[in-house]
Amino acid sequence: MFQTTRRRLALWYTTVTAILLLVFATTVYLYVRSTLIERVDDTLNHVVEVVERSLIVEPVTESYIPYRVNVEASFHNNAEAVEDDRIDLEWFSATGELLWSTLSVPLDIPLNSNQIGETVHVTSDQLLRQLTKRVEIGRYVLGYLRVSHPWFEVTKPSRKLILDLTIGTSLMVISVAVIGWFLSGLAMKPVHESYQRLKQFTADASHELRNPIATIQTTVQVAIADPDMDMQWQRQQLKVVERLTQRLGRLVNDLLFLARVDSGMVQPEWQTVHLDDLLTEVIEEQLLIADQKGIFLSLHLIDPDNSRQELNLDKIAEDIIAEDIFTLQGDWNQLARLFTNLVSNALQYTPPSPDASVQVELQRLNPATKSSSRHKQSLLQVKVFDNGIGIPESALPHICDRFYRADPARPHDTSTGSGLGLAIAKAITDNHHGEIQIHSAIGQGTTVTVILPIF
Repeated sequence: MFQTTRRRLALWYTTVTAILLLVFATTVYLYVRSTLIERVDDTLNHVVEVVERSLIVEPVTESYIPYRVNVEASFHNNAEAVEDDRIDLEWFSATGELLWSTLSVPLDIPLNSNQIGETVHVTSDQLLRQLTKRVEIGRYVLGYLRVSHPWFEVTKPSRKLILDLTIGTSLMVISVAVIGWFLSGLAMKPVHESYQRLKQFTADASHELRNPIATIQTTVQVAIADPDMDMQWQRQQLKVVERLTQRLGRLVNDLLFLARVDSGMVQPEWQTVHLDDLLTEVIEEQLLIADQKGIFLSLHLIDPDNSRQELNLDKIAEDIIAEDIFTLQGDWNQLARLFTNLVSNALQYTPPSPDASVQVELQRLNPATKSSSRHKQSLLQVKVFDNGIGIPESALPHICDRFYRADPARPHDTSTGSGLGLAIAKAITDNHHGEIQIHSAIGQGTTVTVILPIF
């Protein structure tokens, strides 16, 4: 499919370029040809002017025309002058009789008093460019001067130009075909990669949906097959179905959110957000899960003078820094979802142990500080530290991909997430013109850093 599309793109590139080159070559040919013809006509006009000025006119008393041209005296020098230019002269009387010519064989071409250059056929392979001038004094016509120039001075360079344009156009078309094939490959590469990601995303989503659906279906079939089952066992199975439906609901919501982000339908509802208050709520919501797993969960606020304050969640109102230094413009719900996903992931992949901990650190970065000197505005930085199982270094570039598993065999609780947490986190961060960074080491833990601009 992609190779066919690539061939079509390359063919379109080549066809359009060939048409443009053909139009260009035709225009150049017509322009050069018309220029050559104009040069020949200018030469003929110049010869006519020179010859006309050199005519020797004598008075005649025995004719109704009181003047006549002395042909021998007038054309003797002119014949020598035009011989080197391959220009032939013919002098006709007022009645159209040929009186003098530089041609060895008179032309069998009728006289045409046309002062505009014209092309005439002498033989099948011989053409001349001619200009005829009527010479007169007052109302008396003395005769006609016809000047001929060989046409090969137009045809010879024209044929060479056609050959050059044909070779040049052909080489250009071939070059464009090769370049078009290469460029179409580059153009199709992101499409192919996007298609592969879509296939993988569809396969992963189907897998994530199929497992809970199969479990629900099995549980329901067992319940239908045994209407007299124990009430306690039935209640237990219904709780399983409830958990699975909740998981399906979260997965569908996450998929819908990402689909709306991809289509540009999700735009932040900008409002003033106190990020310290938001993080406090997130920590409170995740505290029960942390306590159940025996993980120490804490929030630390670092003010601009780098003094560190650890929040005791039993005395939150007393310990929060009074100044609004952690305020930014953003979407409260999206930011809450972002940091809930990050803290939830940290708790999920931190095994229970006496020193297990997850720390959230909030700091304001001003332009004057060394760590943010490259920024032209103040930033808020949130770091989520854990000392869990860590992520392999090779997996870090893909860790925010949808359904990506750094190690499919590593332990994780599939009932607590949809596998889209970091993908959603990155989408929300991008929506707020921020950036997300992830550093991790196997067995040492993971640090996720989110940097958001203050508008």
